[in-house]
Amino acid sequence: MSQHLGEFVALLTATFWAFSSLFFARASQRVGSQAVNRARLLLATGFLSLAHRLLEGSFFPNTIGFQRWGWLALSAVIGLVLGDGLLFYAYTQIGPRRAMLLMAAVPVISTVLAWVFLGEALHAIEILAIAITTTGIGWVIMERQPTGVTPQPPRSFAVGIICGLGAAVGQALGLILSKQGMAGGFPALSASLIRVTTAAGIIWILAALQRQAVATIKALGEPESRNPILAGTIFGPVLGMTLSLVAVQTSEVGIASTLMALSPVLLLPLSYWQFHERITLRAMMGTMTAMCGVAMLFLM
Repeated sequence: MSQHLGEFVALLTATFWAFSSLFFARASQRVGSQAVNRARLLLATGFLSLAHRLLEGSFFPNTIGFQRWGWLALSAVIGLVLGDGLLFYAYTQIGPRRAMLLMAAVPVISTVLAWVFLGEALHAIEILAIAITTTGIGWVIMERQPTGVTPQPPRSFAVGIICGLGAAVGQALGLILSKQGMAGGFPALSASLIRVTTAAGIIWILAALQRQAVATIKALGEPESRNPILAGTIFGPVLGMTLSLVAVQTSEVGIASTLMALSPVLLLPLSYWQFHERITLRAMMGTMTAMCGVAMLFLM
């Protein structure tokens, strides 16, 4: 078990992110994705601060070196502010399915960046397993949209593709920078709190300048939007993000990011359960392909 702790944590992270996406999707239908993004970061800061007080003895990390703070703050800006911002915009331009397809490139980007910046060289069998898993994920996500979906104008489609690729690079860089910031055994909970606090501060300053802060606060007062945002925050930025840092801290970034990218696959039974979406043969075959890659990562 301890030999594959990072891999197990990464799978648990993917599961939590799958649940959080369901809750955030419901809330976004009511108040919009940007309001949900701002609300989740604000709530996550409060939850993580309380958890840090209970587990570490303070509401915020007391002793943080300037260099460590710099790495984690930079990872928040690139991964949570820019990366997530581009991802949310890609949703509006090319739809969530195509945006998630582009995010399936994160394991490949992460593996290359980890090799360049962290010196993490993977064995050939690990690279093959990552390729198989990513292929399975992409196969599921690339499934053709239902008939009747209005195609996007060429300009919007191109902008959406660029934003989706930018989001993938942002998430991969965020993982690399986070691992660098946690060097020396720095607690993942403390790192997660620093990242979320930094991102929330930037997002809410921008919201105030755009005069959108009051509307977001009002959205939290409505039970129909507040409850799914609360649930999504617990599964996503609180548990999911913290565990994702544990995963990259205890295993290679490429392997961890591959397993965490399984969220769209894990969403298949959840979507059937919640929205009664039909699970096609292609989706099942893609899932089996991805799981074969996961099995290789655990059994090799």
